[in-house]
Amino acid sequence: MRTTFASTLCELAETDSRIWLLTGDLGYSVLEPFAQRFPNRYVNVGVAEQNMTGIAAGLARSGKTVFTYSIANFPVMRCLEQIRNDVCYHNASVKIVAVGGGLAYGAQGYTHHGVEDLAVTRVLPNLVVVAPGDPVETRLATRAIAAHAGPCYLRLGKANEPVVHVCEPAFELGRAIVLREGTDVTLISTGGMLETVVKAADELAQDRITARVVSMPTVSPLDEDAVRSAARRTRLIVTVEEHGHGGLASAVAEVIAASPARAAFVPLRLRREAMHVAGSQEWLRARQGLSVEGIVAAVREAA
Repeated sequence: MRTTFASTLCELAETDSRIWLLTGDLGYSVLEPFAQRFPNRYVNVGVAEQNMTGIAAGLARSGKTVFTYSIANFPVMRCLEQIRNDVCYHNASVKIVAVGGGLAYGAQGYTHHGVEDLAVTRVLPNLVVVAPGDPVETRLATRAIAAHAGPCYLRLGKANEPVVHVCEPAFELGRAIVLREGTDVTLISTGGMLETVVKAADELAQDRITARVVSMPTVSPLDEDAVRSAARRTRLIVTVEEHGHGGLASAVAEVIAASPARAAFVPLRLRREAMHVAGSQEWLRARQGLSVEGIVAAVREAA
């Protein structure tokens, strides 16, 4: 996802001189093409994320469209006050990019896990929160947030995420993408869990359980109509996210609770008591039930 983001940003910057990119001393082997082509619009601010956010806010207030880039939780948790007060309060055109969301940097431990970011960002005023499911969605999301006038948060995977979409879908901020129709269960995914959810739907089909697969690349504002439609169409809704409490599941639950069409609801997310463990991303996901087998087992139990 991160290479797709970088290449797409370069394409956009070719025709839009307002686009700037700031990094917190990260992005080596990824951001060099932008730095080489647009040296006057690229700044490495060093390991100083609060300063990076303040600089970005100032540039945005002078008419620039500014992308900030760092890994996992650093561009959010370390500088939340600056994002809240300098960026969101002023509705500034700052696009905060976090690479390695969820457990992508799993072996480096909890300090490098981005597992609270969706909860924190989705409650901030004016901030659009986007977690694309594959490189196709990443390209479309990058274009969409660059065109958006206000602040955005873009949560990316680390690298080598597979392409899931066979055809380029229609993409709009605040809208879900339906990959597959089904009548028994709706699987709603955000971020890098999309491939796993599609594979789980294939596995469930062998048990004659037909699953609707919905990608929710925008967590805030949430596509509430898509959630209500899922509650009408299927008797069970399962959300899948590489995140703890307060993210996609919480947002979907709020809609279901207020909807006249009721469906059973199962949130698959990271458990608080197991978040501090280090290991590979694949192992950590499986340990938390965020694997094909874990999703299938949860659906079978609830169906």
